[in-house]
Amino acid sequence: MANLNTEKVLTLNKPTLMSRISTSLTGTWQHMKRDRQLLVLFLPCLIFYIIFRYGPLFGLTIAFKDYNVFEGIFGSKWVGLKHFVKFFSGNDFLMLFKNTLTLGFFTLIFGFPIPILLAISLNELRVKWLKKSIQTLTYLPAFLSIVIICSMVIDFLSPNTGLINKLMAAVGLEKIYFMIIPEWFRTIYVASDIWANAGYDAIIYLAAVAGISPTLYEAAKVDGCSRWKSLWNITLPGLMPTILIMFILRTGKMLQIGYEKVLLLYNPTTYEVADVFSTYVYRKGLIESNYSYAAAVGMFEAFIAMIMLLSANFISKKAGGKGLW
Repeated sequence: MANLNTEKVLTLNKPTLMSRISTSLTGTWQHMKRDRQLLVLFLPCLIFYIIFRYGPLFGLTIAFKDYNVFEGIFGSKWVGLKHFVKFFSGNDFLMLFKNTLTLGFFTLIFGFPIPILLAISLNELRVKWLKKSIQTLTYLPAFLSIVIICSMVIDFLSPNTGLINKLMAAVGLEKIYFMIIPEWFRTIYVASDIWANAGYDAIIYLAAVAGISPTLYEAAKVDGCSRWKSLWNITLPGLMPTILIMFILRTGKMLQIGYEKVLLLYNPTTYEVADVFSTYVYRKGLIESNYSYAAAVGMFEAFIAMIMLLSANFISKKAGGKGLW
């Protein structure tokens, strides 16, 4: 009988679901009232994302319709997975998937470590004027548009007036028309990406290095550690959280290769190794006006990128205990 009375008292004292919700809403409202000035500053950002990021997601419905510009999204005929089946069963799917994955993989493997090595090298460089000069030169391409970058690459590799072919001819080598040889396209793409982005990405790692406490290096120096040991035991562990986050972000974008650069660098002779999802969507959607089919291909690309992002975040948390969420 005593046990029953105790349980009854505990049940009566236990807060109900509605009371918990009410308490939570009250606390939330108090926080919003307290931080109202910060929320007002955040409001333009929220509106931007709602209009230009979440709003256009409604347009993905055309991937499941035979979209007609005259009938609109609501008036177009619903066809379900027709465009996805057509894409997966077509001859272009395997080629596009292979090219996109290969370019993304090579860019990640060769392009990701370079900014880290550049940042560490600049941090270890003690000659200030040389350090600033190298940092400025490597950062300069970030001010140039992708059109200018690709134009410079094409000029450098020109068989007649290009700097690379002139140097090859000067040492007795035969000139090569790099831009029309399929085997050279991926090397050119990855090398130009490293040249264009390494200096910009290195700034993030330099900022992370600057956040490491100088007292750690002083203590290591007192203990007799060499610069190499300090680098290995202090700098790299201090950079690891930033490296993991940047790796997760780069992995998520591995398949989302922008069409602009590929479009500017490739030509009909290199289609077999250069054509990727984004250029295919551009041709099908904007040139051939096959909007529904292009939307289906783009949606598949985004879905695979999401899976890779989630996988990279999961692996990162298991391996290093750090992730984006």
